[in-house]
Parts: sequence; C-alpha cells; structure tokens
Amino acid sequence: MIYDITPSITPKLAVWPGDTPASREVLCDIARDDNITLSTLRATVHLGAHADGPNHYGKDAQSIDERSLDYYLGPCQVIRVKVARATRILPSMVRAELTTPRVLFATETYPDPQDWNSDFAALSVELIDLLHDRGVITVGIDTPSVDLFESKDLPAHKAILRHNMAILEGLVLKDVPEGMYELIALPLSLAGFDASPVRAILRSM
Repeated sequence: MIYDITPSITPKLAVWPGDTPASREVLCDIARDDNITLSTLRATVHLGAHADGPNHYGKDAQSIDERSLDYYLGPCQVIRVKVARATRILPSMVRAELTTPRVLFATETYPDPQDWNSDFAALSVELIDLLHDRGVITVGIDTPSVDLFESKDLPAHKAILRHNMAILEGLVLKDVPEGMYELIALPLSLAGFDASPVRAILRSM
C-alpha cells in the first residue's frame, strides 16, 4: 500500500504570503503543432511538500543539496495529535510510543493546501528535544511550517538546527492511518538552495 502525501503542484497551491506561487510557461506545445511540448516552471522552493535546508534558518548552515539522503528515506511513524489551531504540539499530546527515526505529525489544522489559513499548529521546542532524545532525525508536519505563522524567532527551527535534525513541511496526511511506514521523500540536489520540493510517499511496511 502506497500513500502519496504530496499536494498537486498547480497555480492554485497556496504558498506562504509574499512567496512565489507555481506558474507554468509553455514554450512549445504539440497542441499548437510544435514537435514537442516544453515548459518552464517558476515557483518557490518551499512549495507544497518540501524539505527545508538548514541554511533556511541557520547562518552558514548546510544547503539542501548537502544533506544526507538518509534523513528522507527509511522507517517512519505517522502520529495523529489533537492540538488547537495556532498552538504548539507539546510532548504530553503525543500518546504513541516513539519507535522510528522519522516522525510525521498529522494535526488537521491546515486542511486544504489550496486554501491558505494562518492559524495552523506547530511544534514546540520541548517536543523537538524529546524527539531528539528518542533518536528521531527527521520530523514532518501537515502544515506550512514547524513554527507558528506569527513567529519571528523560529524556536522550533532553531531547536531542530541545534539537534541537526531534518524538516519536512506541507505534507498531506489526512487519509493516512497512524502507524509505521517506509518514508520516501527525496529532495532535489539544488546546489546552494534553502529547500526543495519533494514527492513524498509512505509505503506500508
């Protein structure tokens, strides 16, 4: 069983306010009697399901192409949490036992990738510290950010940087049952970039 946890990339896919939405320029088109169809994509690299590079939130930190692919491939656990909108997930809200090095949190606080809402939930520093202590190397979430929309000091990002963990954001987990999976969410080798879109899937183990 394979779950595709990546939103479709279309011009309707919401992006962070002020960031660059997806657009397509068709340079050649078989429908216009050209011999091929050829397109140009313009978009933020923080598009839909994506992996943040540490240089997105840390000075002189690694870019996304410098990250080990081990972060984005391997055993993974999906955990559903009941958390109020515009609040952070605390360790006490996590009922499941943490047993894998990659954990994805389903909050249901950002239900439609095409309809931006700013009151999504995020991660707490206490939770990130706990994840690190339990051997977690990658944390993902079904919202646009591991920090709250209004956050400027980005405590969750900084805690993840301190622990050398990896981030996946913008995942679609609404149809995924809690449990253990194989995660495949490889970023592109974008030299020097601060993020990369991923085609994230979960495969039943």
